[in-house]
Amino acid sequence: MNSSAIAHAARDSGGAWRDPHDLAEHLSEVGALAAGFAGRYGPDWARLAGRWHDLGKYRPRFQHYIRQASGFEVDAHTKGEVGGKAPHSTAGAMLATERFGNAGRVLAYIIAGHHAGLADWFGGLEVRLASTDSRAELAESLEANPPAALLDTGDFKPDLRTIPGGKNGFALWVRMLFSALVDADFLDTERYMDPDKFALRNQWPTLSALTTLFDAHMAQLATSAAPTLVNTLRADILRQCREKAALAPGLFSLTVPTGGGKTLSGMAFGLEHARIHGKCRVIHVIPYTSIIEQTADTFRSIFGEAVIEHHSNAESDPERENHASRLACENWDAPIIVTTNVQFFESLFAARTSRCRKLHNLVDSVVILDEAQLLPPEFLQPMLDVLNLLTQHYGVSVVLSTATQPALSTREYFDASKNLRGLEDVREIMDDPDTLYAALERVRVRLPADWHASTDWPTLAGDLAEHDSALAIVNTRKDAHALWVQMQKYDQGTLHLSALMCGAHRSQVIADIKMRLQAGIPTRVVSTQLVEAGVDVDFPVVYRALAGLDSIAQAAGRCNREGWLAEKGEVVVFVPPKPAPPGLLRRGEDACRNVLYNVTGQPLARERFASYFQYLYHACELDKKRICDELCMAGNTLDGRELAVNFRSAAEKFHLIEDEDSVPIIVRYLGSDGQDGSIDKWLATLRKEGPQRWLMRKLQRYTVNLHRSQAMQLLGQGDIEEIMPGLFVQLSDWLYDAQIGLLPEGKPMQTSLLIT
Repeated sequence: MNSSAIAHAARDSGGAWRDPHDLAEHLSEVGALAAGFAGRYGPDWARLAGRWHDLGKYRPRFQHYIRQASGFEVDAHTKGEVGGKAPHSTAGAMLATERFGNAGRVLAYIIAGHHAGLADWFGGLEVRLASTDSRAELAESLEANPPAALLDTGDFKPDLRTIPGGKNGFALWVRMLFSALVDADFLDTERYMDPDKFALRNQWPTLSALTTLFDAHMAQLATSAAPTLVNTLRADILRQCREKAALAPGLFSLTVPTGGGKTLSGMAFGLEHARIHGKCRVIHVIPYTSIIEQTADTFRSIFGEAVIEHHSNAESDPERENHASRLACENWDAPIIVTTNVQFFESLFAARTSRCRKLHNLVDSVVILDEAQLLPPEFLQPMLDVLNLLTQHYGVSVVLSTATQPALSTREYFDASKNLRGLEDVREIMDDPDTLYAALERVRVRLPADWHASTDWPTLAGDLAEHDSALAIVNTRKDAHALWVQMQKYDQGTLHLSALMCGAHRSQVIADIKMRLQAGIPTRVVSTQLVEAGVDVDFPVVYRALAGLDSIAQAAGRCNREGWLAEKGEVVVFVPPKPAPPGLLRRGEDACRNVLYNVTGQPLARERFASYFQYLYHACELDKKRICDELCMAGNTLDGRELAVNFRSAAEKFHLIEDEDSVPIIVRYLGSDGQDGSIDKWLATLRKEGPQRWLMRKLQRYTVNLHRSQAMQLLGQGDIEEIMPGLFVQLSDWLYDAQIGLLPEGKPMQTSLLIT
């Protein structure tokens, strides 16, 4: 059995069976690969996990299954063997606990989970390891006499005292080991099963070569930039980022006012820091999918195909990915990654193999958290905990990049439930942020004269109409619709932006806005806050409904952005007819009132943001889903009880976007001219051929999320249909308006009736 045991079987391009993938060779190779991936934090653990992960494949039941199922040996059936697929991922886990006792649970978690994902201990892995079937799997595997070299542990003595981060770092450490094993298993299997695909991996330019491209691009920008104050300051910000890159790895803040060129300057820091300190890649993390494509396009114009976009919309455009980039999304082995908060942080708390596979490639990377103030407060504590662990034990440097730095240092209160385990020793990259803010002050902010007196939509519409070009930002989709309707009395060309418009529609409107502003065409826009982060528009006047102080600052960044106005731009904060809905928006609004009430100086002075975020975080549950409790080990010593962690439960709770109450509706947006029939073509393909990965990604660009109750009402009226479980498609022609998007509450009022 030693010489004949196989791990995989495959045919060649001509259909003939190739030599099988030898099981002992597979286990040895996976062990070596995993040890290399985990070199910084546990190579011996990872090597043993690799050698034992498929130990159960030695059992006769599995060998019979793989031969018969593949057709490799159709006559391999032997009397007494059990048919059907044979489980094989528990034998190695059982062996680990038998050899190493409680410490063996570390290996048991990752070996037993290398197909199904990391499990909870209680009610999960504990039960599985205690089962009769699992004991039988191990016994049958050992009876098949696997090579002694695979079972030999040498001088390996598991020492839990060396866990990176100790008790508090145990859960992340196990996920990192799990990542090393899973990626090694995938890669070695792929090397045998699909050698052509495997050959496409790791064909990336070096960071040094990419730095040369970046420097050339920035030099060209500097040559063509107009000699304005803003551009002079941007050049100095870039210089400081390059100089500070020599600082020792760890935590950094990049505090630059909106419009100061943080994106490119942050990349300059990342590339230079990586070069000096031997980092492997730069990972740029962005809060919203609605703005990630703009950033990725900027980087791609510099670095070409070395940039990997990994987010829910990336695959909707064939031009945005090729075969190599699809592979790199699996394990993030590319030099430059552009991704979202959701993808980045949910992976760090994941249990599934596909999400965890990339984690070991975070080691020795530079992570730039763009718009860091948008880290969701309800998950802030576990997120800060994992950032501390990454920087202290895994060679990661983290840059908190924003115009409005959140208050993330440790704080303690009389009510201990409000305490924050924060980030310490964060070093600011800018020499003098206060001077920089004063120099880049391009707007005058006007606060409400009476914080208790609201402005109704007809009045605000009249105020907007007095300006040739103006942007109004409100807090909800309903508010945006109400104000837009009132604007029709004055300007039927007023543009609308909200999440009731699909992504393809929003992108087109934003492009139109930029074109009109650059051409000097009068442009009035009503938008929700989606325009505040990463949308580079430049209005002379911006009206902002009362909201969080960071939102007001972001809104101000859309005003006189390039500093072209002879005078300062005007930002008007108004009290809307209704307060923000309960939840984070309301708490932000309340914190803003506390900070700005009776203020006579500059409302957006940098020192106000620390107070604002302290008010905000104190009003929030910073670990609302109790993620830390799921991953916490009890007691004061690393005994067996402490190694009982709920990996799967934590992963199920850690979702930055809650969508239980919303459903996706595919809308028929036909382009700005109403003649683009792409969506009808893709829907026809969906009906005919069913869901396909590339097709569903394309359809995401035409999807609007709607509250379930509203969707059910539209379904009952026959305005939408459920084309597949949980996915709905527009039927009624009137349901999607070319100006304002989805109309969940009925047909739009005729604008001609509003004109007086």
